[in-house]
Amino acid sequence: MTVRKTIPLPLDLEYLRQVLIELLDIPSPSGRTDHVQQYVGERLSALGIPSTLTRRGALSACLPGPREHGADRAIVVHTDTIGGMVKRLKENGRLELKPIGTHSARFAEGAHVRIFTDDLERVITGQVLPLKASGHRYNEAVDLQGIGWEQVEVRVDEPVEDIDGLRALGIDAGDFVAFLPNPTVTPSGYVKSRHLDDKAGVAAVLTAIKAMVDAGVQPAVTAHLLITVTEEIGHGASHGLDPDVAEIVSVDAAVVAPGQQSREDAATLAMGDGVGPFDYHLTRNLAAIAREHGVDLVRDVFDYYRSDVAAAVEAGAHARVALLGFGVDATHGHERTHLEGLRQLAQLLCLYLQSDLVFPEWDAEPEGDLANFPSLSVQPASEDGPREGPIGIAPGS
Repeated sequence: MTVRKTIPLPLDLEYLRQVLIELLDIPSPSGRTDHVQQYVGERLSALGIPSTLTRRGALSACLPGPREHGADRAIVVHTDTIGGMVKRLKENGRLELKPIGTHSARFAEGAHVRIFTDDLERVITGQVLPLKASGHRYNEAVDLQGIGWEQVEVRVDEPVEDIDGLRALGIDAGDFVAFLPNPTVTPSGYVKSRHLDDKAGVAAVLTAIKAMVDAGVQPAVTAHLLITVTEEIGHGASHGLDPDVAEIVSVDAAVVAPGQQSREDAATLAMGDGVGPFDYHLTRNLAAIAREHGVDLVRDVFDYYRSDVAAAVEAGAHARVALLGFGVDATHGHERTHLEGLRQLAQLLCLYLQSDLVFPEWDAEPEGDLANFPSLSVQPASEDGPREGPIGIAPGS
């Protein structure tokens, strides 16, 4: 592959759609992700990109750049989803659930599920129901029941009426319960499904990488791809990142809701989330790339949100971090996005991979002289450096 001018690349949108549907069809609640990681690894292998797996299950791959030395960048996505775990076998032959990840039982009611026992050859199905599920029995009390995980139970699709019956099926506490996604792509391009967070992001990233490979374009900077499996439970990219990485861009669901600017048919640049602001320089650079090439990108700030990069920074990652997203309505609920938003995101990733680091010379080392930091190009500062700054401390004081 050869380096070329930063340009938009042709995207295989049928590949995007196919990969997304196939990803959604693989149950992968946090803690049970081997299958989905095998799938992503096979997709990367088909593109000629080898990958490795960490002890904790994160998948790592690399697109080499032209430079042998200096700083690299990383794109981070996650394949794990919200889900459930059997907390208790109930006397009525049903199951009490403990949620995996943060989501409301309000959106679990009515969900079809798969219960994974230790017998790998057997998958048991069921459905999440409120404790008062029959209007003919409870009348108005159905509408008065509270919302919470203690207010729902899993009805198992087997002839079972007690704890002994559940045990005979091989079900026990700690078994994983996956919520079936039921994906639908409408003629107008909307994608409705559970677990778009973050499988739509994974599909967009794979589509961008395929576009780079198909076009024979080498990244301007060595780009590491990290696919994590514990983002929904807070660990995320806490391990597995190469120490030479100077920029980390997480790809995840963007919040479409009242009070937010994110849209389903556009890419989103998150400027901050519940953990704090993202890197000033990297976010502005991503915005400039999108503006230069006509990518439909909106900026947003999220309140109750954290991503892979939060875990990376908390674990000590010495890098600039940013987050790109695809707009999702009803996140962690009855989710919906649009193929156009995924296309815009994939194209922006292609452009970003073709561009250089924000500060390629400065970021080649983990630290440098304060006076040499190129801040003047993006933030106001004294031309004479901090010694002559506004606080008025004279040299030698």
